[in-house]
Amino acid sequence: MGDRVTDPGEEGALAARVVDALLREDYGGLRSRADGGVLDLFGTPVPLTGPGFLAAQVVAPDAGLTLDVVLGAVRRLADPRDDVAGFETECREALAAARVHEEIRPRTLARLAGRPRKGPGTFYDTLAAFNGHPVYPTSLGRAGLTRDDLERYAPEFAPSFEMRWARIPRERVTSAGTPPLWWPEADDPGDVLFPVHPLMAPHVREHLVPASYLHVSPTLSMRTVAAAPFTHLKTPLPTSTLGLRNKRTIVPRTLPDGALAERLLRRVLAAEPGLPVLLADEQTWGHAGSPLLGYLVRRFPAGLAGAEVVPVAALLAEDPEGGAVIERWDVEELFGAYLDALLGFGVALFRYGIVLEAHQQNVALVLRDGDLRLLLKDNDGAMVDPVRLAAALPGADPAFADERMRARDPEAMARVFTTITLHLGAAALAEGLAARGLLPRRRGLAMIRDRLDGLLGPGDALLRARTLDAAALPAKAMVTAGTLVGKDRTGAADVNKHYGPPCPNYLRLDYPRDGSCS
Repeated sequence: MGDRVTDPGEEGALAARVVDALLREDYGGLRSRADGGVLDLFGTPVPLTGPGFLAAQVVAPDAGLTLDVVLGAVRRLADPRDDVAGFETECREALAAARVHEEIRPRTLARLAGRPRKGPGTFYDTLAAFNGHPVYPTSLGRAGLTRDDLERYAPEFAPSFEMRWARIPRERVTSAGTPPLWWPEADDPGDVLFPVHPLMAPHVREHLVPASYLHVSPTLSMRTVAAAPFTHLKTPLPTSTLGLRNKRTIVPRTLPDGALAERLLRRVLAAEPGLPVLLADEQTWGHAGSPLLGYLVRRFPAGLAGAEVVPVAALLAEDPEGGAVIERWDVEELFGAYLDALLGFGVALFRYGIVLEAHQQNVALVLRDGDLRLLLKDNDGAMVDPVRLAAALPGADPAFADERMRARDPEAMARVFTTITLHLGAAALAEGLAARGLLPRRRGLAMIRDRLDGLLGPGDALLRARTLDAAALPAKAMVTAGTLVGKDRTGAADVNKHYGPPCPNYLRLDYPRDGSCS
């Protein structure tokens, strides 16, 4: 066995997270190289501990790994057809981003101190940008963007800039809704102006007009910018996140599909007025038949003016006033109220035959005077069972252009509920709170289990069987499908819905809850 190289900083942390992901997904049969509490990484002994988030075993804190060691192991595990070179670049870019974050975080926090927190602005998005994805190890990286690109346009730098605009012949445009009053008009009535992110400008150079209009600030997703107090603007971006196959352009069909999903959700909320949920208005959009030329106008309810709108992804972020953002409130009380809203809405939707890809970036807490509601956006990843929906809402027709959104397999829908609503929405936050000593792990997981148990009734047998009573829970193989292995070999219709080996069921009473916060 070779010697370990100790690197307690960003590289060691990233290397450990990469190994955790590869173990969780059993990439290249990596699990077979674990013997008890040690993983043989082709000559490098890696100590394991457990349980970890969605895993029976994870890399121990003192493992002392480096990226060179880990990537060398990936090359030996890989099939010759796997994109190991792309994954190595992805890891290097993520490490560079992590080091940039360490450098700029104090300056950014100092700039934000004292700024307004209320309304759907970018305050909390900026804080959340310093936190990685709960599962995807290289989430801080943005493929192909330079340090200069990030300083000018990434949310962690809290910049502002002007959008560019493209002139598109009207006959090429498919659109819906009414643009905001500030939307510029083309000189020729036969043309329409499309907003273009400055990073996308070189890719659509032939369509650009000389002038720039509209001063904006980036939100957490980066390709979406705050254009006005209650209006955000989503446009294509020439990068990938959460895997090289997850491109940040805008596939034209996702725009009308997302708008239709929102309308269906509004019908559900009208039928279930007690659900504490608000929806962003995403009915205004346009595209020119290309993933490089499109836009979505997102309008927020005016009632958010006096509320703090905190993305779930920001709850564990460092606050300029000290501690984590969630510590501005009573942690257990807020976590409990959030679970009530999240799980209550998720279970109610499942009964209508709907599940959402409502992850930590797309769900926000709306907090005002002790009241909590959820704010949802970006519904183009929904799955809807047309038969169940029509039975619950007569006349409702999920006529999506993307057939993957029309789901007739209840097992597939249960997997999305579990991997998104439970894993990312609930359990990841419980694990994060435990890691920071803010809520014991045992207590946080029990809160999830007890609330779900109270919500599931006699008609929810499938969901109960696939969650509370399941021997194990489904888990996504995000690194495998996102970068390393193509769809032609994974068989995944959607890289964001490709599953690997199941994970331990943290909802079971016999689940081990080891750890300093247990």
